[in-house]
Amino acid sequence: MAALGSPIVWFLAVALFWFALGVLGLARSRSILYIGRMLFPLGAVGGLVLAAVAFGAIASTPETLVLPIGLPDLPFHLRADALTCFFLLLLGTVAAGISIFAAGYFRAGTGSTPGLLCLQYHMFLASMTLVLLADDAYAFMVAWETMALSSYFLVTSQHRVPEIRRAGFLYLLIAHVGAIAILLCFGVLQGGSWQFTFDAMRTANLSSTWATIAFLLATFGFGAKAGLVPLHVWLPEAHPAAPSPVSALMSGVMLKTAVYGLLRVTFDLLHVQTWWWGLLLVGLGLFTALYGVVFAAVQTDMKRLLAHSSIENIGIIFAAVGLAIAFDAYQMPELAAIALAAGLLHCLNHAYFKSLLFLATGSVLHATGERNLGKLGGLARRMPWVAGLALIGTAAIAGLPPLNGFVSEWLLLQAFLFTPTVPQPFVNMLLPLGAALLVLTAALAGYVMVKFYGVIFLGQPREPKLEQAHDAGRLERLGLLWLAAGCVLLGVLPVPVFALLSHVSEFLLDTPLANHTPSLWLLAPISAARASYSPLIFFVSILLVVAIAFVVVRRLYHGRVRRAPPWDCGYPALTARMQDTAEGFGQPIRQIFESFFRMTRELPSPFDARPHYRVQVADRLWHALYLPLATAVQRTAELVGKLQHGRIATYLLYSFVTLLVLLMIVL
Repeated sequence: MAALGSPIVWFLAVALFWFALGVLGLARSRSILYIGRMLFPLGAVGGLVLAAVAFGAIASTPETLVLPIGLPDLPFHLRADALTCFFLLLLGTVAAGISIFAAGYFRAGTGSTPGLLCLQYHMFLASMTLVLLADDAYAFMVAWETMALSSYFLVTSQHRVPEIRRAGFLYLLIAHVGAIAILLCFGVLQGGSWQFTFDAMRTANLSSTWATIAFLLATFGFGAKAGLVPLHVWLPEAHPAAPSPVSALMSGVMLKTAVYGLLRVTFDLLHVQTWWWGLLLVGLGLFTALYGVVFAAVQTDMKRLLAHSSIENIGIIFAAVGLAIAFDAYQMPELAAIALAAGLLHCLNHAYFKSLLFLATGSVLHATGERNLGKLGGLARRMPWVAGLALIGTAAIAGLPPLNGFVSEWLLLQAFLFTPTVPQPFVNMLLPLGAALLVLTAALAGYVMVKFYGVIFLGQPREPKLEQAHDAGRLERLGLLWLAAGCVLLGVLPVPVFALLSHVSEFLLDTPLANHTPSLWLLAPISAARASYSPLIFFVSILLVVAIAFVVVRRLYHGRVRRAPPWDCGYPALTARMQDTAEGFGQPIRQIFESFFRMTRELPSPFDARPHYRVQVADRLWHALYLPLATAVQRTAELVGKLQHGRIATYLLYSFVTLLVLLMIVL
């Protein structure tokens, strides 16, 4: 049992603090000044406290706490171990930056009042904390459902718009289908003991069949929350509908609670993993990653593009977890630890750069009122702060060194490539193919991010109203700066993060993560001779090259600056219509990966007075899977609905027939 002042008590106190902030928002629910300048900054302080305590407690012995609340004989069990602390560290640091940004972002509008938004926002943070702390199925499901409901109300804050209500319904539907699978998974894990604490599940003796059923249910349930294909359809609808700080929290943090749940079930509650579980996750993850990035390349809505990019990154994380399961099953602990560290590090990295980019799109949205990439452009000169910080996030998510996205993808590639000792030859043949798919995905991600940044911030404004665009406010800049600094620090100094990840690896795999060159500057997961990376030296080298180039240019050209119009291929006037569009960027990818899409084209005829060409790109899975399923559910409901006539005599007849059937069964 935890003592007063122990880390787990602090974690619980921060969750209660966030809940209290939400309730305080209702006291003056229409006061932007009170909520924005006082409550949201206090929420950021809560995030910092949570992160600091988690950072200090990650190497400590696991602590437990029993709360006398809940149902009779079903109190809430809480636990803080290395896995919990890592994800709480992620939640706290990222939530601090988002809360600071949100302090300057939310304005009075036509949707929910600021006080109600404040309540839902902080309830969302508190529920995610409790999900990570829960140590029994009952507490976990209560926190999980609270998280789903609070995020649903945040997504539908502009509930008067029909598209937003539909997006919220789709999100809630898939969230609850996933929750049912998780509940069934816990039902299997209790193994007939009817004890639903995680401690009882750890000691349950499951056969391999039941263990596999539990794993598949967990993959389905947590995959639905994470956005694993084909359960991804809610993501591109919910993110554009939600306010940008909420999109950042959902993509940056909430998706990681699904990764946490899968890790908790697979490595902590189930004792034995089977190699094909890992291969299944690797296949699903890589397909999800490729599917997400290909769809991101053809998007014309900036938030929808980022939502598909989240699907891609979740795929990379699931592939890393799958690789860790396979290596663990093959008794290859060192490689399993590297793959697990790559997945966890990518969780942390994605939380930073994706939150940064969602917040940057929020600033663009406030300044221009546009989400359509075809109506943006040339914002770098009008929004220099947002453009500069978004450039860091764009380079990080594209996997460019020395920023954080490169480190985790490089680690995962090392885990894929150092696999010649796997005992099954066909697995040895498949894993290099996985490495090739990972590289293809990373290359396409770079392509997508060039489109994202180039179309929004470079070139000339495509609409006259963009001339009036203004930069973000001070609090918004501070939140963006916090997340951008995280992208740089995690990229330049990943070795200290390795020490944290080693505690998680030791807890889940009984194997610490080895750095074969114990240096702050050099990362060598296998051995320094075979593969090593020194991000700090890389970073310093880039700075030196830039400095030398600057000095040489200054000396050769004597510091003279000559301004001239850019070369325009001989056209008399350079206009925004000459710039490449979002559709133009996506056209080659659309042609190459045409089988992924369901395309509808409207072609002009030679006799049209006003020729018109339109191409509509849709998700093939939506039409092949979800629409037929929805039709089947509708028809079933109509059949069942015929039982209802509104006549009491008919209902009495139903009761009588049911009673007769039951008596026949019993007698």
